Amino acid sequence: MVNWIWLVLILFGVLTAALNGNIGVLNHAIFEGAKTGVTISFGLISILVFWLGMMKIAEEAGLLTWISRLLRPFIHWLFPELPKNHPVVGYILSNMTANIFGLGNAATPMGIKAMQELQKLNPTKEKASPSMATLLAINTSSITIVPTTIISVRMTYHSVNPTEIVGTTLIATTCSTIAALLLDRYYRNRNR
Repeated sequence: MVNWIWLVLILFGVLTAALNGNIGVLNHAIFEGAKTGVTISFGLISILVFWLGMMKIAEEAGLLTWISRLLRPFIHWLFPELPKNHPVVGYILSNMTANIFGLGNAATPMGIKAMQELQKLNPTKEKASPSMATLLAINTSSITIVPTTIISVRMTYHSVNPTEIVGTTLIATTCSTIAALLLDRYYRNRNR
């Protein structure tokens, strides 16, 4: 459906530009947009590679294991219906850790894998389980210590201080996570 909406928008834009005699402007916008896309992608790749390398070092040093142990009781409080030591707990912890370090692109595959495992445990397959809703709420509102993607975009556009967003991002994501968890607990208790 989204592909059809995009196709209609593109065709409408091309048709409008042709009727107004602005095909040259359209061509310029297309090439500038492509150039900007490539520039931003390379900026994202560089910062993502750096933080993935840092995550690998943290994993080798045992920091991720330590964070996982620290968060494990919290995970069992958030997802009380999950069996202890089930593989999904590892995927959820990896996803949360990657989100905390602002690695949204790296966190996505782990989040998808966690959701697939949660679906296997879901008694009603056609409806999301409470654990799936909790994971989605946490994933979309996750506390972020280092907003890697935003820093990369700010660096690409030559921000004077690209990391000045860290403090406000931490406050905003903490508030959003608290709100998401409160709503999650409210709806879980209401639907019992």
